[in-house]
Amino acid sequence: MKTRYSKLKSTGRLFESQSGGDESNPQHLQDLIDNAVSSGHSKEDIEVGYEDDAVVQGWLADANEASKTYADKRREEYPSIEECIHAILDDELDALQIKRKLVKDKYPKE
Repeated sequence: MKTRYSKLKSTGRLFESQSGGDESNPQHLQDLIDNAVSSGHSKEDIEVGYEDDAVVQGWLADANEASKTYADKRREEYPSIEECIHAILDDELDALQIKRKLVKDKYPKE
């Protein structure tokens, strides 16, 4: 399945996407351009087209990853509460601290 999209040429950032649509209908793409222009973007900076859903989802995932702070990234990789409890109960606090340090080193404060 194809997705209609608009991207900013200057940054490559996906501005809008809509599932489906008739590729033979130029008004569908014009609507995306109009939406971007009404949001304050230059018409010359807008790229519109159709792309496979998987490609557009990849663009969204990349944008989501790029918007994460170091704290978001750390939170995703820190040991879980369950791992912390087991480390405390099993007297493995050193191993727990090593895991936390590796994550902190991987994602330093900005």
